[in-house]
Amino acid sequence: AESRLTPVARKYGLQGLGELVSAVRAKRDPGLNVEVVEAMTTNESFFFRDIKPFDAMRDSVMPRVAAARKAAGATKLRIWSAACSSGQEPYSIAMTIRENPGLSAGLGVEILGTDLSSEILAKAKSGVYTQFEAQRGLPIQLLMTYFDQVGEHWQIKQDIRSMVTFQPANLLHDLSRFGTFDIVFCRNVLIYFDMATKTDVLRRIR
Repeated sequence: AESRLTPVARKYGLQGLGELVSAVRAKRDPGLNVEVVEAMTTNESFFFRDIKPFDAMRDSVMPRVAAARKAAGATKLRIWSAACSSGQEPYSIAMTIRENPGLSAGLGVEILGTDLSSEILAKAKSGVYTQFEAQRGLPIQLLMTYFDQVGEHWQIKQDIRSMVTFQPANLLHDLSRFGTFDIVFCRNVLIYFDMATKTDVLRRIR
């Protein structure tokens, strides 16, 4: 916390973390609060992270959900990637669906990615990644199929980017504005909350 927040305190002319905390609690400057959030969020992600959730979605969850939704007369499936960071998770979901066209049983698919950090959402929307980020967890055949090389970076092709929308969201606030979803990915974020907060977030997601 000290290493991340000391530069913010210095920028605003505050003498250390004590003054910074007081300023945030007093809500004297909305810009300061935003900078604290951006400094403290951990934006760690990579494509197909811990591959098993994506295998489970492909092999078990999505076929079952799609069949049930189609039988109920639905026309689309909605998938939410909560705390999506720089976008690798929702784009991995999109690539999984594109690679397996029968998965959605002919239903339209909407993918929403949300995160607390506005800066990281801007990166996610651009779909631009460094060589290291692009190769991390991503099979080479998917890199060549779904990315364009832009200088020393790689950008996800427009048809995959168009499958995902991104919006800011705080998991501790009301989530009802997003509507209902058929599948929710909420991974590597609850570890930062205490048990009561985890329970509350999961209850509201449900």
